Amino acid sequence: MSRVRTLQALFKRYRRPGDIVFACVMLAVSVFLLSQLVEQTTWRAGAKLPAQPRFWPAVSLIGMTMFAALHLLGSFLSERIEGRWREVRVWFASFEYAGWFVLYALAVPYGGYLPTTLLFALLLVLRAGYRSRRILIWTALCAVGIVLVFKTFLQVKLPAGAVYERLPDGLRLIMLNYF
Repeated sequence: MSRVRTLQALFKRYRRPGDIVFACVMLAVSVFLLSQLVEQTTWRAGAKLPAQPRFWPAVSLIGMTMFAALHLLGSFLSERIEGRWREVRVWFASFEYAGWFVLYALAVPYGGYLPTTLLFALLLVLRAGYRSRRILIWTALCAVGIVLVFKTFLQVKLPAGAVYERLPDGLRLIMLNYF
């Protein structure tokens, strides 16, 4: 009898409130990817099965679909957990930071790497709720340090800011090359 309890404890899993939503989304994504297999891969006549370009993607997608279906089944058979949609809202909140990154990438060609990095670093720190002068100064110093490492020392080629074109000749050359 203790063996049964041990196995039950071994296979008992902790579930989060959004578990069933995650399971549904993963099953939908895996079924969609599996449906695209024939269109996106080829089959070579005469090649052995493991050497076929379609074989290993098929194995992985069939496994993904099977495990997603089992996950969904396990979620349906488990007790309902309150707070499902609250958890899903937390997931979608992370897309805000992807939006910040897209805005940053769009702003760099216009504002220049240094000013845009400073602005967005400070805006993100403020968005995260930090307001102290010390944190804002450290954020600005870190942003300048990032620019120095990438643009000056590593010489990563980044788009020059349109704002740099309005600077005097000597300063413009320095800003274009190092900042």
